Amino acid sequence: MIYVDGLSKHYADLRRGWFVALDGISFHAKPGEIFGLLGPNGAGKTTTLRILATLLRPTTGSVSVNGYDVLMQPSKVRRQIGFMSANTAIYDRMTAWEMVEYFGRLHDIGREELRQRMEDVFTRLKMNDIRDLLGAKMSTGMKQKVSIARAIIHDPPVLIFDEATAGLDVLVARALLDTVAELRDHGKCIIFSTHIMREAEKLCDQLAIVYQGRILAEGSLNELRTRYDEHDLEELFFQLISSTASEDKAEEAAAISQ
Repeated sequence: MIYVDGLSKHYADLRRGWFVALDGISFHAKPGEIFGLLGPNGAGKTTTLRILATLLRPTTGSVSVNGYDVLMQPSKVRRQIGFMSANTAIYDRMTAWEMVEYFGRLHDIGREELRQRMEDVFTRLKMNDIRDLLGAKMSTGMKQKVSIARAIIHDPPVLIFDEATAGLDVLVARALLDTVAELRDHGKCIIFSTHIMREAEKLCDQLAIVYQGRILAEGSLNELRTRYDEHDLEELFFQLISSTASEDKAEEAAAISQ
């Protein structure tokens, strides 16, 4: 469903020269699976997801989504995905119904088909009580529901969630996580980026621990626990990050001494 091979992204920085946001990462995500990208802020998670969503062009490497190449077939890739992040904006002067309808029309869904899909989505997400509410009057939780609805209205096989629970209270975050799990159970391929250990443990079928643009470890939670002989994910995560940071410092020191 999603194949990422040798993906790199470099930026020109006036102060630091070339900055490496991604350094040759590779992974594969399947239908009916939540693939988690777990890492601290600045690890490269958002850069990866923006490349998947065709919002950024990679420096090197290849990415395909449901058989379509992100560089060669970006418009087809965009039809395969629904994208949601904590920064997804809601239009203040549009109602929930109008916003979801607008995005459905962007995907060229016929009027009658769109109306039926919207009825189904609003019922599934328990949004009928806010269908006529303006974005300016919505709570954070309501806005998140609208963001999910507009991401899934065209029934994409792939869904991307980038730190989607950031800034949410515990009840709203729990409801969003339950919705993500339900979408997985409907056969969607889901990429879920987070830095919250509990979310990764609760949701993800496969995990990639990302740090400074590299994947340090990948596998199911049980596989990672067995491989590193550590049951606690937070401790496992901390050990991997600390070990990598120490190795990087040692390599820098050796390079300078030469």
